[in-house]
Amino acid sequence: MSGKLYLVPTPIGNLEDMSFRAIRILKEVDLILAEDTRTSAPLLKHFGIDKKVFSHHQHNEHKSVTEVIRFLKDGKQVALISDAGTPAISDPGFLLVRETIKNELPVECLPGATAFVPALVNSGLAADRFTFEGFLPVKKGRQTRMKELADEERTMIFYESPHRLLKTLEEFGQYFGMERQASVSRELTKMFEETVRGTLTDIKLHFETHTLKGEFVIVVAGK
Repeated sequence: MSGKLYLVPTPIGNLEDMSFRAIRILKEVDLILAEDTRTSAPLLKHFGIDKKVFSHHQHNEHKSVTEVIRFLKDGKQVALISDAGTPAISDPGFLLVRETIKNELPVECLPGATAFVPALVNSGLAADRFTFEGFLPVKKGRQTRMKELADEERTMIFYESPHRLLKTLEEFGQYFGMERQASVSRELTKMFEETVRGTLTDIKLHFETHTLKGEFVIVVAGK
């Protein structure tokens, strides 16, 4: 009998967001794949999970996938976790899921933490129809994507790093208009969680004089 691949979300900050089911699965599987074993070690120790942990990240995932498929065919139960949130959402996981399905092996994804859902709901912007864009291209294709999104009618969700936040807000203003309504959340579920709402002008002015720390989720109203 073949094994199964479990995609297990981990907290994006607050450890209390770890589900009972996620803990049980991680304790039951034969091995765990982690984006960064140094990051996963404190989490696993906190919940008393003592399992073999192997690295599975963007730099080794092509090689890693072959080994994992072999483990699954040998009947091993395997869990994949990322540093925070749900695997494959702006994190490694897609290639492994695709190859597991191609090999007709079972895949199960647990529901759980991901940053863009609370950011969207917190924003106060329309949540019935939205597009998740994740991280925009840093250079090649960035302007092209911005131009395409200028006519997007759905609410748009982006991930951004601290050192590019102000530049990205400025670019959004150029393509969407500085009066476009938006919301920026940072440090979600953590002690210094913050959500700033208003026009792109308002939000840019706020972060020009406030802390640029943590991962940011930008939510922008559609046209």
